[in-house]
Amino acid sequence: MIKKILKSYDYTLITAIILLCAFGLVMVYSASMASAVQRYDVPSDYFYQKQKMWLLCFFCIFFVFAIVPYKIMQFTKWFQVPMVIGSILLLLGLFRFGHTAGNAQSWYLIGSFRLQPAEFVKLAVIIYLAAVYAKKQAYINQFNKGVLPPLVFLFIVCFLIVLQPDYGTAIIIAAIAATMIFSSGMNFKSISKLVIMTLIVVLPVIFVAKDTIFSEKRMSRITVLENPFAYEKDAGFHLANSYIAIGSGGVNGLGLGKSIQKLGYLPESHTDFIMAVIAEELGIWGVGFVILLLAYIVLRGIYISLQCKDPFGSLLSIGIASMIGIQSFINLAGVSGLIPLTGVTLPFVSYGGSSLLMLAAASGILVNVSMFVKFEKKYKNKQEQANEKKKNQDGNVYYL
Repeated sequence: MIKKILKSYDYTLITAIILLCAFGLVMVYSASMASAVQRYDVPSDYFYQKQKMWLLCFFCIFFVFAIVPYKIMQFTKWFQVPMVIGSILLLLGLFRFGHTAGNAQSWYLIGSFRLQPAEFVKLAVIIYLAAVYAKKQAYINQFNKGVLPPLVFLFIVCFLIVLQPDYGTAIIIAAIAATMIFSSGMNFKSISKLVIMTLIVVLPVIFVAKDTIFSEKRMSRITVLENPFAYEKDAGFHLANSYIAIGSGGVNGLGLGKSIQKLGYLPESHTDFIMAVIAEELGIWGVGFVILLLAYIVLRGIYISLQCKDPFGSLLSIGIASMIGIQSFINLAGVSGLIPLTGVTLPFVSYGGSSLLMLAAASGILVNVSMFVKFEKKYKNKQEQANEKKKNQDGNVYYL
């Protein structure tokens, strides 16, 4: 049995995840060596060493979630209830004990480690919505019973994240939830009601808080998209230097470790703008390598979702795939000036402990669902064929 299970793991998906993490570690070292000394007054390999430590934790968590059956999360109240309550309490606690950085009170400062609860809330929302909508399949289109109750948790966490304020993460969570709802089996009528209800709730909030949401500083992020070099000394500084890094790399890049923009010109070069450094040092080949691996993981997640006959596993897969895909798009689109900058990191590649630990659990779950799908498809079919053959030999099935 163990041998059959090991044969059922999706080793191409595991390889893609390992390659991205390893590549990210190299690029974190390259992108952070200058800023570590100049900006943070620490050794040049400071962020590399910390990222290496988080990657060790990543693979420990990854293998645990890849081995433990994912269905445990669906039927055990001891898992879901603490997860939901814990997510809300962690977000509420930020307003009293949170650490402020980048004008957002989004972190707990534990020694030298900054924990961002919103990263883990992304996965909590995916698990919760998958479990609830899988359970409610029989009455998924009964609005009051099937559609509305799970969204209360979603609205609470998004509201608390917006208050930090962290609009980027709130948008990602809302987009993930929307993807899962559209994939849950609801009909068009129920989805239309949901959209109308969301607009009724959200639009008045936007109107009341319009001065905060559409402040001059936030609107400047949209203004600079047309020509960031016209605002390169203030609002367009980040994007202008990102453009210079991308343009300098060209096709083949300047060479690994030879980025000029990371030498104090490009802020957050090892987190939000790591793709700009990749483009400058490794050119289109480095960018293409990252995008192809991310695209493979996302598409593989969608394929697993389509192949999985279990509604919970299917919704888990589509939720995790959409999370990785949406976050990757927002980061890449922000770095390239397609959308306003939101401070979203690039999955598996950017520096960050909270993001890596969350992705470890998420990708482990995805691999676990894939294993069960392949195992059932391969060995269950063989067992059914063997049983059918035995019945025919015993004379229990007759043919005219």
